[in-house]
Amino acid sequence: MALTVLLASPRSFCAGVERAIAVVEQLLEARGGPIYVRKQIVHNTHVVADLEAHGAVFVDELDAVPDGATVVFSAHGVSPAVRAEAASRGLEAIDATCPLVTKVHAEARRFAARGDTVVLIGHAGHEEIEGTLGEAPDQTILVQSVDDAAEVSVADPQRMSYLTQTTLAVDETTEIIAALRARFPALRGPASDDICYATTNRQHALQAIADQSDLVLVVGSRNSSNSLRLVELAQRHGVPSYLIDDPGEIRPEWLDGVEVVGVTAGASAPPRLVDAVIASLGKFGPVRAVEREITRENIRFTLPPVVRRS
Repeated sequence: MALTVLLASPRSFCAGVERAIAVVEQLLEARGGPIYVRKQIVHNTHVVADLEAHGAVFVDELDAVPDGATVVFSAHGVSPAVRAEAASRGLEAIDATCPLVTKVHAEARRFAARGDTVVLIGHAGHEEIEGTLGEAPDQTILVQSVDDAAEVSVADPQRMSYLTQTTLAVDETTEIIAALRARFPALRGPASDDICYATTNRQHALQAIADQSDLVLVVGSRNSSNSLRLVELAQRHGVPSYLIDDPGEIRPEWLDGVEVVGVTAGASAPPRLVDAVIASLGKFGPVRAVEREITRENIRFTLPPVVRRS
C-alpha cells in the first residue's frame, strides 16, 4: 500500500525570508565577498551554508567585522544600540530586517513614547526579542507564558500595552493575552496582530492535516522559532511530530505502522528540502503526495534601495 504524504500549504519560505536571502545574494553578486552578516540571516543551517559557500561571513557581533566593511542585519532585526555601534565603526549597514518585525519595533517606540509599560510576549534569548527589547528597555517587560502573565507587575495598570514576537504559536499567545487582559482590563494592543501572516498560515495549514496524519515531519532548523511551534502544534493534536533539518534525519522506525505522513516546513526552510523529504520517503515504498492548500500567499517585499541600486 502506498504511503500517503499530506503536504501542508503554505509551507517553506515566506516573503520576509526571501527578501533577507535576496539581500545577501544580490550584494555578493554585485560586489563579491566577503559580505558580513550579523547572526544567521535566517534560522536555517542549509541557507547559511549555501551563502557561506558564495562568500558570506556570519558573525555573532559587530566586533568581528573589519572597520568600514559592509554588514547585513538579519531578518530578525537589531536593537538601536547595534545600529549605533555600526555607525560609530563606519560600517556600511544594510538592513534585511523583515518589514513585519520592523512594524513591531515601531510599535514598541510608539507605545513607550506615550508613556506605557510595554509587555512583550516572546521567548527570551531569541534575536527578534533582543532587538525589540532594545527599543525601550526601561519600559519593556518580557512575558513568556501564562504563568508569567499571572505574576507580572507594572507601575500603572492604566498605561500598558502588549506586543508579540512574530513567530509564536497563535493559540498559546491568545491564552497569554487573555490572561493579561483578565488582570489588566486597560491593556492595549497593536492595531493588527504582530504574529506574522506566514506563521499564522503555516500553523493553520498544519492544523488542516494534523488530525488525518499518523506522523508529522516539520522541515526546519532547531533554532527556528516558527518551525518549533509547528512541531508543538502537531503534538498538541496528539500526533507524533519531529523537526528535521533534511531527509538524512528521518528515522525508519518513525514510519512503522504509518500510513499517512503530514509534511510541512518552517518559513525559513528552503522548498527544495521538502522535495528531498518526499523523495527520501520513497525509499520506504510507493508514495502518493497530496497537496492541501488553505490559502495562497502573494505578498512580496521590496529590497532596500542600496541593494536595488547594486
